Amino acid sequence: MIETLAYYLCVVGFAGFGYKLIEARRSQPVRVMWFLAGFGICIAGGILVLTPAMTALAGPGPVAEWILTLAGDELKLGAIGFAVAFTQSVWRGEGARLAPHAWFTAATMLLLAACFTLSEPKRVGDDTVFSDGALPFAMADKVVFLLYSLISLGLLMTVFARSARHAEPGPLRAGLWLLVVGVGSAFAWTFWDIDDVRRLAETARIGAREDLPSSVLAATTIGLVTAGATLSAWAPAVTSVIGRVRAYRAYRRIEPLWTALRAAVPGIALEPGRKLAGGAEFALYRRVIEIRDGHLALRAHFDPDLPARAERAARKAGVPDAEVRPTVEAVTLAAAIEAGREGRRYEPPAPTQLPDTDADVATEAAWLVRVSRAWQRAAVVDRVRAGAAG
Repeated sequence: MIETLAYYLCVVGFAGFGYKLIEARRSQPVRVMWFLAGFGICIAGGILVLTPAMTALAGPGPVAEWILTLAGDELKLGAIGFAVAFTQSVWRGEGARLAPHAWFTAATMLLLAACFTLSEPKRVGDDTVFSDGALPFAMADKVVFLLYSLISLGLLMTVFARSARHAEPGPLRAGLWLLVVGVGSAFAWTFWDIDDVRRLAETARIGAREDLPSSVLAATTIGLVTAGATLSAWAPAVTSVIGRVRAYRAYRRIEPLWTALRAAVPGIALEPGRKLAGGAEFALYRRVIEIRDGHLALRAHFDPDLPARAERAARKAGVPDAEVRPTVEAVTLAAAIEAGREGRRYEPPAPTQLPDTDADVATEAAWLVRVSRAWQRAAVVDRVRAGAAG
């Protein structure tokens, strides 16, 4: 199950990083994004060659399995090399010296391939075993991989974390933190090989396949790295969906307040049959405007002295401080509706206590949600009105 998940995440990884390459031509320096794409493609490929599907495709035989194992380790080293090149390019720009680490990575990959070949692995059941004479090369293979990977991944995690802390809130910062967690998962995935080193030293054999913890860490790594690196591609769509959901929730929550105002002033309803036509955001905007129009239509019926009395009564009634202003607004609105029905007017007209006209729809809607919530607490509103009248 975990291996299958890793396989599908690899497919997503290839697609995501391929899209990132196309996007880079329009928005980012191509070289920088090539390094990031190379990182994702290599780490996805490192997982892919170790999946059961790839093993079946390669066919039976120890040589095919050795090639896939070596390819997996080499691709992981390549991913780390690309990641280091990416971070250096981001931090130092065109003046970044990439050659030293590139040569270091290439030398490590060649040394790893030599040690792996000289270790002469033999497959026995579900284990890979080594002869006494080849055991030092097998140990060297594991130690070289661990040292290079852990040092480089630790540096990468530090750089990404520093970048995330200094980035402005938004998709870039969120993507960087996802990369931090993804690289941390890659660090843990690599560190898990210490168990192989211990077992190799004790028994001269290691498991031929990825164990469950390693597979879980592999799937987590590719998922987080893909999400972080491609966040700019899918974040707007997710944000849009979240925005529509929030707008719909606010639309429904202010409905009791809107219903009362429409009953008092029927003319405020704009095209009442259309409901959510135009989307939740537009429907919320229209409903906020309609409530504002209702306030304006009742402006001559607001008692200018009532808000101060209602605030004192609300505090006396034990209304929490955070809910005093919305409760006062609900009380004054209820009194204005009643005064309108009875024909009572106040001169000069009292302020309507609407939110700042410069505020955006989300801010006004949030305020009206609080007023509507207070409006629905009929017992509290009636008690405060009675206290204010007294």
